[in-house]
Amino acid sequence: MPHFYKTLLAPIASVAALFAESRPNIVFIMADDLGYGDIQILNPENGKIKTPSVDQLAREGMIFTDAHSGSSVCTPTRYGLMTGRYSWRTTLQKGVVQGFDPNLIAKDRPTVASFLQAQGYHTGIVGKWHLDFQYADPDSGEILKRRGGAKRGTLAPIGSKIPDGPLTRGFSYYHGFHHAGDMKGVIENDTVIAHEEEIHMLPRLTQKAIEYIDRRATDKDTPFFLYVPYGSPHSPVLPTKEWQGKSGLNKHADFVMQTDDGVGKIMTALEKHGFAENTLIIFTADNGTSKGANIPQLKNMGHLVSAGFRGSKADLWDGGHRVPFVVRWPGQIAAGSTSDQLMGLQDLFATTSEITGKELPASSAEDSVSFLPAFSGKPIVSTRAGLIHHSFSGHFAYRMGKWKLLLAKGSGGWSSPKENQTPKGSPKAQLYDMEADPGETTNLYLSHPEIAAKLVAQLEADVARGRSTDGAAAQNDTNKIVLWKTQ
Repeated sequence: MPHFYKTLLAPIASVAALFAESRPNIVFIMADDLGYGDIQILNPENGKIKTPSVDQLAREGMIFTDAHSGSSVCTPTRYGLMTGRYSWRTTLQKGVVQGFDPNLIAKDRPTVASFLQAQGYHTGIVGKWHLDFQYADPDSGEILKRRGGAKRGTLAPIGSKIPDGPLTRGFSYYHGFHHAGDMKGVIENDTVIAHEEEIHMLPRLTQKAIEYIDRRATDKDTPFFLYVPYGSPHSPVLPTKEWQGKSGLNKHADFVMQTDDGVGKIMTALEKHGFAENTLIIFTADNGTSKGANIPQLKNMGHLVSAGFRGSKADLWDGGHRVPFVVRWPGQIAAGSTSDQLMGLQDLFATTSEITGKELPASSAEDSVSFLPAFSGKPIVSTRAGLIHHSFSGHFAYRMGKWKLLLAKGSGGWSSPKENQTPKGSPKAQLYDMEADPGETTNLYLSHPEIAAKLVAQLEADVARGRSTDGAAAQNDTNKIVLWKTQ
């Protein structure tokens, strides 16, 4: 090992030992369809939505300015977050899952939750799962299917059991719903307990997260991991009456404000019980803002949902997957600090490993790198060459240093131009210098073929090895991974 890395790793190792001894609580809050520019402190010039709670979290902690979700849509990001592995290594090559099917996370695959559970953590999830699970009829035990093959609108009966839900993937407690199309079905642990209108879900989740923290206060010797994947501000966009019109912009902005208020209430609950000092709290989002937010209307009112980055939800451009990432850990992270280091949400798994001082389980977290060193202003020590991005339609991009290569002619998602809208003769790919051109406006693919070739080769290697980090080669779950969707 080069001398530089020896000297760098020594202090990091000693710091990690201190972290492991303290066994911090970890609270991970993830908004749904919330762009980088929807948080006011991240977008001071063109952010018109008031987000005082996340802004406070940032002032008291650290902002990561180059953090990315594993995909520009819901399910793949959640898979990567839970497993430390890119979702396209599974059979899900594009889009999202719809529920009423076996869990996308293999039963024998370690998750962040099962890993922390093995270290003595109590683990809870309050919110949206969206990684598939099945429902069993409460009377017959028969596995239920959607009516007529419909993707939406089928509700499992109250009392239905869930044989392969979050409780089987490392969580001790679950309260929430599967995804937006099934939001009326309220689940606790492994049972559907109620059907209620979607407008009640956001306040319900905030209240249940607070109740979870209240219960943990009765056993302060046991650390906890609380994962709060809010379903907002994703559609249906339904701020409750007290929040309707509060933003002065539109319903999406109102819903963002109500989500931010939920974050503040969770922070208050941590303070109330004396947890705040030894709790790492993270706030982020699963992808960029949806078209359902009426992005043009917000732009006309001076609000840029992606803060100047190109694109939005579903796209390969950074507006699709560059997300807010704010962390606070008193005494470990300097207040008001910033990191511009490149990282992804799948990096949570390796980070929890370094925090607890326990090695990653075998055959796990193949694409995860610890961002713990960044908390103290040190470089992230990565064996990963770059970060792989993925769009709604399954198009790939590769980010290495300042260079970003998109294997797509257009957005790779929902923004114009889509793949079938690009002018005839357009280059088959896009290459951008993200330092000089963070808005991805000048395509350098034809003028820098040697850089494009290097990034393609690295992407191919990361796919073929079944992992993007050092370690024994792993197996993808499918051999049908197609890198070039359009040429």
